[in-house]
Amino acid sequence: MASRAGSAQRPNGGQQGKICQFKLVLLGESAVGKSSLVLRFVKGQFHEFQESTIGAAFLTQTVCLDETTVKFEIWDTAGQERYHSLAPMYYRGAQAAIVVYDIQSQDTFARAKTWVKELQRQASPNIVIALAGNKADLANKRMVEYEEAQAYAEDNGLLFMETSAKTAMNVNEIFLAIAKKLPKSEPGGGAAGAGSGRTLSDGDGDPRASAGCCNK
Repeated sequence: MASRAGSAQRPNGGQQGKICQFKLVLLGESAVGKSSLVLRFVKGQFHEFQESTIGAAFLTQTVCLDETTVKFEIWDTAGQERYHSLAPMYYRGAQAAIVVYDIQSQDTFARAKTWVKELQRQASPNIVIALAGNKADLANKRMVEYEEAQAYAEDNGLLFMETSAKTAMNVNEIFLAIAKKLPKSEPGGGAAGAGSGRTLSDGDGDPRASAGCCNK
């Protein structure tokens, strides 16, 4: 497993409120742009030629919701078929998942549907699942219509956005939408179940985790 830890630069922030920590996993076929989405969200960067992930990579990033800071522990999984058997190790206990497909490829959309079914069958029962149609900047080469994916998402209770890691379109927005949908339990009650996030009160854990998070 390749572990790639990182976080966005966080300038000194003001007084922090409640911090909720959630595990999020990205799933999808190889080369759909999972790593690029995470890199754009966490570091605000895009690399035209992104190396394939081996096993999985781990990064963290925070977003602010009113008085609550949501810290995402992000597992970016490899899309190659030979790593499929490892996926349950990463989505087990996850409170959120982003299933990514390439709007230029019906095959990756079909594979995304398979991932959704697997999550619905094997992941935490209250997991928040978002469907991301990536590479929206290449809409002139589109093979998956927006309306088709939107209808599928609605039928399966998924969040849905088309995204572009290259232009940053809807990248922060999809993570923010997930953060808003996740349950924010009271301090001390966040770890009650496998599908619940961990709630940290002020001063718990690494104090740098939430400082300046609202710059996203």
